[in-house]
Formats: sequence, structure tokens, C-alpha cells
Amino acid sequence: MYTPTPQDRFTFGLWTVGNRGRDPFGVETRPPVDPVDIVHMLAEIGAWGVNLHDNDLVPIDATPSERDAIVARFTKALDDTGVQFVMGTVNLFTDPVFKDGAFTSNVPEIRRYALRKTIEAIDLAAELGGKIFVLWGGREGAEVNAAKNPMDAVKRFREALNYLCEYVIDQGYEMKFALEAKPNEPRGDIYFSSTGAYLALIPTLEHPDMVGVNPEFAHETMAGLSFHHIVAQALEQGKLFHIDLNDQKIGRFDQDLRFGSENYKESFFLVKVLEDGGYDGPLHFDAHAYRTEDLEGVKEFAKGCMRSYLIFKEKVHRFNEDEEIQQLLKEIQAADEEPLTYDRVRPGQLVAPDFDRRAWGAKGYAYERLDQLLFDLMMGVR
Repeated sequence: MYTPTPQDRFTFGLWTVGNRGRDPFGVETRPPVDPVDIVHMLAEIGAWGVNLHDNDLVPIDATPSERDAIVARFTKALDDTGVQFVMGTVNLFTDPVFKDGAFTSNVPEIRRYALRKTIEAIDLAAELGGKIFVLWGGREGAEVNAAKNPMDAVKRFREALNYLCEYVIDQGYEMKFALEAKPNEPRGDIYFSSTGAYLALIPTLEHPDMVGVNPEFAHETMAGLSFHHIVAQALEQGKLFHIDLNDQKIGRFDQDLRFGSENYKESFFLVKVLEDGGYDGPLHFDAHAYRTEDLEGVKEFAKGCMRSYLIFKEKVHRFNEDEEIQQLLKEIQAADEEPLTYDRVRPGQLVAPDFDRRAWGAKGYAYERLDQLLFDLMMGVR
């Protein structure tokens, strides 16, 4: 029941299962893994697809001939295994040239170099068959706020997105952009620190239909926000183009924990929003195995991410089919038969003359009972 298949649309990035266990206080604990071997491992454990940053596959200073040889070898691995290439992104945060930002840098030459590097990464993603391109502004921020005008930063970021959309249109690529937010780390302050900030930016773009969001569980949780609420808002607006699944302890550094390993209830409601809301895009696990693990442990980590999602999915199905829970929800969730519009319901018709606010204020909603029923179901005693 919990064995993944490609039909589940699970994906991993080269940087996730290829993570070597380095942290700010310690060097790598695992050897590097060839991207081709990663593709074969993902096929073995039942994943659907693979994602990558440009430099996860091609070194930043590779020659054109070296680049083509690397890509040809990787493409063969995809063809041999049937693993799909799904999402591409660009690394605008590792190289020292981006130490003070990429699209929002104060230096025009750096902003233009960032655009050129992103265009080359888009070309790579298109060559591999990808239709989603994620942009994470990891260095788009400041430590010294006196050095940057945040309004200029917003304008520069918008300018970059408009330029990239025009490039994709000009090339005839069937590709959309998904913007990924993060509240802090690695900068002191990061522009567009939440998914809501990007949802506000998108309508101001020249091609808003081409741009959506890629919310990440850990990033919103770092800020103490409810991730499934963020995802529901993006899904309701038709802007959930991609999603990063992992887990996180509130208030900690970006942990990228195995999906479902920490916040059981939030993970349940996230899966419920995705499954009940009809999301049919990739389910990407942007997570890392513990630093304590060897390569076999990394494989167990990846299998665990997918198994946990499928367990939550089965719990969602049981929640939706539970007669007692659904009867209680029916009693709780009284709804208008038709949408409330001004032309249909005038102000004087909003409430009936006999509306009793005191009676409604005193009424109990049985939320304690409902929450306990959910707990019982999740704990396997229901």
C-alpha cells in the first residue's frame, strides 16, 4: 500500500539525495555521488523524476564541450531508467560573485551576469525536457540595510523576471517559473521572505500567467507559519506550480528534515489540501538525510519521504470516509447554497430579523471532539 510508483509523481533533486552531510561546523561525512548513479537509485526506489540546479550537473566553469558530454551522459541515464526530468533551477548563491545578491545586486554587471547564467540554466532544463523552472533568491537580501534600497530591490527582481519570461517566449519553450521564498538564511534579511510576498508580486509582472510559486514546508515553518494555509492560498489562486516537501522544527535553522518526521498534524493537513484540492503537479522532496547517514542511509531517507506521504494520503482517505467525522463536519460547516454577491443579497438581507447573536455566541462548535477524532485516526486507534 505504501510502495511508491512513478504514478505518485515523487521527485528528488540531485542536491537532496546527493547531499554530502556538510554543515557550517563540519566537513562532509559522505562521498560525492555521480548524478548518473543518483538517477539509477531513484529509479530503483520508485521515484518518478529528478530535478537539478545547473551546477549540480555541470560545473560553473565547464567548457562547452565538457558541458555537452556531461549532459549527454545524464540524458542517457534518464533514457535507460525512464526517470523523468521535471524541474530545473539555477545556483545564484554559492559563487562569491553573488555574495551581495544576484538579480538585486547593487552592481549592474552582476545583475546581467545572473541573468545570463539563469538563461543558460533555462536552456539546460529545456534540453532535458523540463517545463518548470524554480527561482530561489537565496542571496537576494542584505546584512547592511543602509547599503540597499528595498524598493530598488523589488524593481530589479521584477525586471529580471520580465526579462526571463520574454526569453522563454522568444525561444518557444513550454516553461513556467515558480518562485520560492525563505524568511532568513543565508542573508541577515531576505527580500520576499514568504510565499505571500511573491503572490503579491506576480500580478505586477508583464506575464503573470507564466509565474507561480514553489512554497517549501521548512521555509514557512521557520517563520512560524502554517504551511498548509500557504499552500491552500496558492492552490486556490491557481499559482501552485511546484512544491518542496520536507519537515522542520519551528525557530531553528533550515533543517530540511525527512518529510513527515516532525510535524505529523501539519503534514496530514498539507497532504489533505493537495489531495482534496486536486493538485496534480510534482511532489518534490527538498530534504536531506541526517549527517550521520552513509549512502545506504540516504536511500532509506528517500524511501521514507515517499512512504510517509503515502501513509498520510491513506489517512486523508480514511478521514474523508469516516462517517462520524463527516457527520460532525456536516453539522459544523453550514454554508450558503450560492455565492454571496452584492447584486444577489442586498445589505438589508444579510441576516434574518430573528438572528440571535447571543445564542450563536453561546453555541459550542464541538471542535474538541473533532480534533480528538482526528488524533485517534492518526494514531491508528480509529
